[in-house]
Amino acid sequence: MTATTEDAANAVPDHDNGPGRDHTDLHTTVVDWFDAHARDLPWRRPEAGAWGVMVSEFMLQQTPVARVLPVYEQWLARWPRPADLAAEPSGEAVRAWGRLGYPRRALRLHGAAAAIAERHGGDVPGEHAQLLALPGVGEYTAAAVASFAYGQRHAVLDTNVRRVFARAVTGRQYPPNATTAAERKLARALVPQEAALAARWAAATMELGALVCTARGPECERCPIAAQCAWQLAGAPEYEGPPRRTQSYAGTDRQVRGRLLAVLRDSAGPVPQAALDRVWHEPVQRARALDGLVSDGLVEPLEGGAYRLPQT
Repeated sequence: MTATTEDAANAVPDHDNGPGRDHTDLHTTVVDWFDAHARDLPWRRPEAGAWGVMVSEFMLQQTPVARVLPVYEQWLARWPRPADLAAEPSGEAVRAWGRLGYPRRALRLHGAAAAIAERHGGDVPGEHAQLLALPGVGEYTAAAVASFAYGQRHAVLDTNVRRVFARAVTGRQYPPNATTAAERKLARALVPQEAALAARWAAATMELGALVCTARGPECERCPIAAQCAWQLAGAPEYEGPPRRTQSYAGTDRQVRGRLLAVLRDSAGPVPQAALDRVWHEPVQRARALDGLVSDGLVEPLEGGAYRLPQT
């Protein structure tokens, strides 16, 4: 029977994903590289604790480390525990989020902090199922916090890790646009059995993708596993398939939302409609962006046509 295109995209070679295959050499090589080259990041230090790890994971979604670092440090200085954040209105989280982008993450992190304070005595839970039950915490974040904060054994599959596995194991230049069941199966098969090593492996593969096996300019000559990389062994074939998604910003509703939110963040009190009208010249797009901020819970409308950050 001929395989469908979807079947082919989801297929993982048996010799790469066999349950009996010994990946010890791969684990050792990548983790040793990580031990020698890992960046000294504040959320990797023991004093960061589980809350520091969780904050970093929310902030690092679709945002580079260089932009996250100053906001992260300010955030932890102001709210060193989940209960500290939960005690303040969600609008303060939006304000402190600054220009990291995707500000709904700030609301989700505030919601998670409130749930931690209410359900877990103010301590980030250590069980994966409890983490997954927190508002705003999905499969990736739960696995990352359980691994990096508590040293547990989980498959942690972010964009960088997916790209490393696509090239090194399946021989593809890029992973699919959306995470597939085959990728999850492969990631689980590659996790070391020892929990402590599994947590290092998760961090190491992530760092390898961030520093060496990058999307646009992989530095294969510096890669510790270049000699066994399936993509390199195949001659590094160029990606074939639908165009990879790119994110534009200039002139989009996202840009308008960002400008509106910047005015509200910089104001200590309500902002009149007239002040927001000056943010963007096109009234229909401006109104649509403002309505979207209200619908997302990032902005509260007040009587008289003014707006403010949420006070709940």
